[in-house]
Amino acid sequence: MDKKEVRTMMRERKRAVPPEEKLRRSRVIQQRLEETPQFKAAHVVLLYWSMADEVQTHEMVERWYREKVVLLPCVDGDDLRLRQYTGPECMVSGEQFGIGEPTGEEWTDLGAVQLIAVPGVAFDREGNRMGRGRGFYDRLLKSTPNAVKIGLAYDFQMMDTIPTEPHDVRMNLVITD
Repeated sequence: MDKKEVRTMMRERKRAVPPEEKLRRSRVIQQRLEETPQFKAAHVVLLYWSMADEVQTHEMVERWYREKVVLLPCVDGDDLRLRQYTGPECMVSGEQFGIGEPTGEEWTDLGAVQLIAVPGVAFDREGNRMGRGRGFYDRLLKSTPNAVKIGLAYDFQMMDTIPTEPHDVRMNLVITD
């Protein structure tokens, strides 16, 4: 399968799962992430404000922002900038995609990021990740060499292999339900 075919197949699989089932599965994935030694040890974590078809993370962001530095990505042209989540009042709708983004100062110390939870369209058993096709996360992940990169996916997003390119960044771990 090529990337376009994989994206189409995953879009159909996601549509087949009711929202309440996605939330139930997401809570299992969140718990598994929170139980990893890497998450427990990390003080500065990059999570994401989930879209409807992604593993849901809103509850996890809310749960942890008082105990850890929780960063969220903000779309800026073709790149992701990081800002700290300081509570629901800091969120605005992002200009490009309408995804929730925190306001405030940009976090520029990318070397301090210890763990990144990464959404994706599909993942494989080798830790390869396929995104939506714009390369936002691949560019960001290359600039965070010290961070453990953990993909979050529903079990139906896992494949034996996915098409990869030289610029793709492999996950250290993929957590599913």
